[in-house]
Amino acid sequence: MTPSPADAARNADGGPGVTEPQSPPPDGFWRRGDGREGQARHPYVVLAAALFGLFTVGFTITILAVSLNRIAGDLGSTKTTLTWVITGPMLAFGIVGPAAGRLGDLWGHRRTYLIGVGAAGLFAIGIASAWDAPSLIAFRILSAAAGAAAGPSSMALIYSVFPPEKRVQALGWWSTVMAGGPVLGVVAGGPLVEAFGWRWIFIAQVPLTLLGVAVAALLLPETPRAADRSRFDLPGAVLLAAGVTSLLLALNRGPVLGWGSPFVVAAFALSPLLLWAFVRREERVDHPLVRIDYFRRRNVVAPVVTQFATNFAYMGGFILTPFLLAEVFGYGETRIGLLSIARPACFAIAGPLCALVARRFGERRSAMFGAAGLVASMVILASLGGSSSDLLVVFALGLSGIGMGISVPAMNATVANAVEAEDLGVASAASQLMSQIGTVAGIQIMQTVQVAREGADGLAGSYHVAYLVGAVVAGIGIVAAGFVRSGGNERQAAGADALEGADPRQRELALASATR
Repeated sequence: MTPSPADAARNADGGPGVTEPQSPPPDGFWRRGDGREGQARHPYVVLAAALFGLFTVGFTITILAVSLNRIAGDLGSTKTTLTWVITGPMLAFGIVGPAAGRLGDLWGHRRTYLIGVGAAGLFAIGIASAWDAPSLIAFRILSAAAGAAAGPSSMALIYSVFPPEKRVQALGWWSTVMAGGPVLGVVAGGPLVEAFGWRWIFIAQVPLTLLGVAVAALLLPETPRAADRSRFDLPGAVLLAAGVTSLLLALNRGPVLGWGSPFVVAAFALSPLLLWAFVRREERVDHPLVRIDYFRRRNVVAPVVTQFATNFAYMGGFILTPFLLAEVFGYGETRIGLLSIARPACFAIAGPLCALVARRFGERRSAMFGAAGLVASMVILASLGGSSSDLLVVFALGLSGIGMGISVPAMNATVANAVEAEDLGVASAASQLMSQIGTVAGIQIMQTVQVAREGADGLAGSYHVAYLVGAVVAGIGIVAAGFVRSGGNERQAAGADALEGADPRQRELALASATR
């Protein structure tokens, strides 16, 4: 007997199961309103509004990276202390995300998004008026923690108006802003600080974020809210945050204190214990922060492992390359900045085009192609010497950007299509969390390898070894992507064409069954 569409969706491995469909409005339809649930918005209007606010928050995360010496002199501090101006917000983004994602699932992602972006803008006032290094670091972390809500909430809002077969295309633009904003911040940070001073950057951020809030309040629809809003698992959120914080602190402090220092060893040892306690709790409570059974689905586990591996190589190489160009090539800041633009530029181009690749080849092959591009990039960078041409440097950096631009949207969409609609926020945040862990691990480990190998392999040789480590980890991303259940987007797109004009519920359930 042929199973019904509902049965097919219910039994689909890695599929979202049976949920009330969120049918998007037809193209060209848009109507103003107060953002309450059920009011229609053109999907690309929602996308543009969400990404504008996301950019106002994300652009400044890394904008001070190349100006730490100047800021240290201004505040009477040291460059070592002020590295927390960069690493602190990165840690906050990874730690706060899952809790913010779950709050959005419970209270509505429009509300969470507005509060997050607005609070980030207000904390920018504190950053601009910081009187010493601790106050600057504290306000930066608070601003990033508030802005962390914007990431999963923006993704969930986008999911709510785009059908499954079109999510990769939308997430191509999302990933361009989410990952490209901080990267552009590093590239543009030096010239902006030299021209205006670092405080004025954050003074200007305040009206930009408030404008982002106003645009979002006008244009973003509300997502469904849970009937029982007391279900937030606070102990689970604390355990997860503590376990992740312990791991990220160990990775961050390892190169500074030494990987064998008591603090680093204790942090590494404590992290798995806290995460084990988190898993045990989530298995027992009625309303967990994260459903552990999702991690038995290949279309959740494989994408997050892929994202960890690709972010490891991408961001590790991103931080390492300016040092290579300065120390081995002898280039100045301006030339390094111009060459570094190749990476975010290619990311920005490849992200929106990812949908074409995914539609033709599927999410699995898209992610494998992307991870392979990162492997090739790391291998080419490992072969560079002081006499290598700038064209080869640009080509290698461009491959990194293309690889991430193809991989990230496909893997984010795969996770979204594998979970229930009411868990989109926390699932998005968990995916971002793994990406953030990969980012911190890649930066710290590849830098540590470079420093450790300098005595044995020489300056240029030490960079070669570090890039090869990145290549190996990106290779793990290829393997992990190979476990993604194929047939996603192209089958969904074909199903969407076949079901054009069908009942919305039948259309949604049939598309869900395509992810088996």
